[in-house]
Amino acid sequence: MWYFIVAGFLVGLDQGVKAAIRASLALGEQVVLIPGVVGLNYVQNTGMAFSSLSGRTGLLTIVSFIATVALAVVLAKNLLFSHPLGKWPLTLVMAGAAGNLIDRLFLGYVTDMIQVLFINFAVFNIADCCVVVGGILVLCYVFFFWEKLEPKQPKGEKGLWR
Repeated sequence: MWYFIVAGFLVGLDQGVKAAIRASLALGEQVVLIPGVVGLNYVQNTGMAFSSLSGRTGLLTIVSFIATVALAVVLAKNLLFSHPLGKWPLTLVMAGAAGNLIDRLFLGYVTDMIQVLFINFAVFNIADCCVVVGGILVLCYVFFFWEKLEPKQPKGEKGLWR
């Protein structure tokens, strides 16, 4: 239950920041927050990371929907991980997928606004941060903690990943 509450909070935060950016900045307008480090840049992205698959909003909407629903089912039914250390990263990924899904469904693009200024990098949003951080933490959990924290399957039984 807490996983869905936190995911809802993160989606709300993501959507609130995106709405504030759309209301206060013109498309392409940039505002420096910390000189040489980070700023805001209102961008409409019809693709995914680094604008790959630009213009494929329909496909990306379907993928985001499937990912959001699949992760909700996985969390609700304890299909992959039973330990909270494995479930929290999935919660982050689900929240990020849902946040960008909402944009794609209602706007036809994803609102991006966070721009790092010390390197040439893609403009991104809070939902993107959730997906990336959650994905990295899922990998860390699988590689470093899964064997220790997940219950063993009885002999002869096959789990989803075993």
